[in-house]
Amino acid sequence: MDTVFGLDTVLLSRVQFGFTIAFHIVFPAFTIGLSAFIATLEVLWLRSKAPHLHTLARFWTKVFAVSFAMGVVSGIVLEYQLGTNWARFGAIIGNTLAPLFAYEVLTAFFLEASFLGAMLFGWNRFPPWLHVTSSILVALGTALSGFWILAANSWMHTPAGFAIQDGITYPVDWVKVIFNPSFPYRFAHMMTAAYLTTSLVVAAAGARYLLVGRHEAEARTMLKMGLGMLAILAPVQAFIGDLHGLNTLEHQPAKVAAIEAHWKDEGHAVPLVLFAWPDPKNERNDFEIAVPQLGSIILTHTWAGSFKGLSDFPRDERPPVAPVFFSFRAMVGIGLLMIATGWIGVWLLWRQRIAQARWFLRPLQHAWPLGFAAIIFGWMVTEIGRQPWIAHGVLRTADAVSPVTPHQVLVSLALFVLVYGVVFGIGIWYIQRMIRKGPQPHEPGPETLPNRPLAGGRPDPTDDDSATARKGAVAT
Repeated sequence: MDTVFGLDTVLLSRVQFGFTIAFHIVFPAFTIGLSAFIATLEVLWLRSKAPHLHTLARFWTKVFAVSFAMGVVSGIVLEYQLGTNWARFGAIIGNTLAPLFAYEVLTAFFLEASFLGAMLFGWNRFPPWLHVTSSILVALGTALSGFWILAANSWMHTPAGFAIQDGITYPVDWVKVIFNPSFPYRFAHMMTAAYLTTSLVVAAAGARYLLVGRHEAEARTMLKMGLGMLAILAPVQAFIGDLHGLNTLEHQPAKVAAIEAHWKDEGHAVPLVLFAWPDPKNERNDFEIAVPQLGSIILTHTWAGSFKGLSDFPRDERPPVAPVFFSFRAMVGIGLLMIATGWIGVWLLWRQRIAQARWFLRPLQHAWPLGFAAIIFGWMVTEIGRQPWIAHGVLRTADAVSPVTPHQVLVSLALFVLVYGVVFGIGIWYIQRMIRKGPQPHEPGPETLPNRPLAGGRPDPTDDDSATARKGAVAT
């Protein structure tokens, strides 16, 4: 097999897809949660008419616009990559999966695109109720997009409702294709992760402003809504994760064995491995720290339940153990931290001590990346744990790759790293700039926004840089 630096086409193609999807997945997840947050702010503003809610909604809408654009750009790259690096994937199971992506465009993307313009530019042009409705429909569209993407991804883990003719899959029951056995758990798990991620970003921004004494009304609202969502949703996520684990044990037992670094089914209670260094060659764990029986209680809901170990599967049907094992623990660790953050924060809010609790606000302002990290770690558990299958039991990853050389994949991977570093670096810098500037209560009114499309590109009169430039022009 042809290789470059010891890496073959399959591994390089997997690295490239993993790199690009790691950039992509955080933006849709963030916009799913952020659109729901903005819609909630607008509904509250419509009922209360509190000015700071309107200011907050406009501020986060700007952040949403940039994040949505980067999500769309990175998603297009993935679709092209399916054709360049994974052509056999499309040829063999495209008949089943491609319509799901088409349904996403026809329903979710069209819904988002239709009302996104009204949401972004209709603040001073539409009645408040119509703008609020537009924001709700955009939030619905982002969630609907997640529905179709998770349906397609879940099918790759637990294929159902199809038949194979001449080596190609054909759908025979769309209900079973969409609502395949793992879909409800993956959809609930991913959507909750999206809302949790946004909640942490919002709470972190609120903590930042409260620490420096800026935008205090907006900061308190962000802390209440962000920490409240964390306190409620983080435990719910743990419950969903437990159900998801039971489903995975039923349909993908090798993945669960890798997650737990469980090597042999000895027919008695299984410990929960807290930490270890998995040794696949010798089929054992080094430096293991484990709690007796806890693995059986969590994974089988019984005191002495057992399940298959990795040695019960042929070596060529085992997923890589170390990345799955460590990624899962990182994800769970962040989840537990979210629960603690939410509960402590709500307790401080209830006791009206949040403004004085600088020991809590200081770390919280830097905690915004944790949700994104948890999503990426969870994605690694899911996708690396599925190996060596790209569609479980139907198509191996090695059989889905395009007939391209590893040199070609390496060159395109290097270009992706370069372009993504520049494009997304600028995008993330711009979002940070907006958050550093914070909500601006004196947004331009209808008299300053002519009804022309290019009006959206005019300088913001509240922007310090724009104001300085105008002063310079007047002086000249």
